[in-house]
Amino acid sequence: MTRKLGIGIIGLGMASLPHAHALQALGDQVEVLHAFSPSADRRAAFAKAHGLPTTDTIEAIFSDPRVNAVLVLTPPNTHLNIVQMAASAGKHVLLEKPLEVNVERAEQLVAVAEAAGITLGTVLQNRFRSAALELKAIMDAGRLGQLVQVSARSRYWRPQSYYDEPGRGTLARDGGGVLLTQAIHNLDLMISLVGSPEIVTGYVATSPVHVMEGEDVAAAILHFPNGALGSVTATTCAFPGHADVIEIIGDQGTAALNGTQLQVRLHDGTNIDSSGTDSGSGWGADPMAFSSQAHRALIADFAEAVAQGRKPAVSGRDVLAVHHLIAAIINSRGRPIRL
Repeated sequence: MTRKLGIGIIGLGMASLPHAHALQALGDQVEVLHAFSPSADRRAAFAKAHGLPTTDTIEAIFSDPRVNAVLVLTPPNTHLNIVQMAASAGKHVLLEKPLEVNVERAEQLVAVAEAAGITLGTVLQNRFRSAALELKAIMDAGRLGQLVQVSARSRYWRPQSYYDEPGRGTLARDGGGVLLTQAIHNLDLMISLVGSPEIVTGYVATSPVHVMEGEDVAAAILHFPNGALGSVTATTCAFPGHADVIEIIGDQGTAALNGTQLQVRLHDGTNIDSSGTDSGSGWGADPMAFSSQAHRALIADFAEAVAQGRKPAVSGRDVLAVHHLIAAIINSRGRPIRL
């Protein structure tokens, strides 16, 4: 790149920590020009922790011609409005997952970005873990053969104090519970590896473990276009928290991605065992207990996409697929739903 991508950060809550670390490590590609929160305390804490410039008005970001893109780290129900503002100002957007609180608003958000001709990337950083990238290359090369079965398991732990935070796990602010907030990472990665199912039968529930509006337990059966079957389970009740798992069975071998560990066994005798260099996933009581390595790779890809005029690896339109899957699981109530 001949010049750095000027970035304005919108939202300085919990999610800003790995992003700040990643942005500082990418100083040769990006420059943080403004970081905004309506909270003076959050602005002060962010500036002290990271030494990055802050602003007390969002207008300062959208009116600054040096700002090429905004990194949006606000609650899901604010995303559509902020993307509309960015589109009007001609700023590209890198948006923390999920896109919005429901499919309808997510689709509207993507349409707004596309109509304005701005680049829309989404922060689903698990696709950039080294083990996930290795498995993606194996799948793209067809080495597992035809899909037979896939399972995706997200077994997180969140104490009640997590949901006691105002708005956390509510339909109005977050769009729900474990599926849109935690499991979306694993489900998006699964879809990127094997594609979307065509029929979904699911259930969601709120367990006695938590007092919350959204779901903290979910399960679904998936039927794929080629006849392959799949299963999804997700919860924030699994103390003390466990790594995300994706297991894929093909007619030429099997693969298991357990957190940052990959194991592949092929019929031709090939064995692949890889341990990713990145660590953690926030599956325990501390949601931020993971490295910023995958965030760094995702932001670098977004910056390159803007510079090259190409689609980012995790585009807003691509992410609509996982939104449709999650909506189907929630709305199924035991009835098959065709995507």
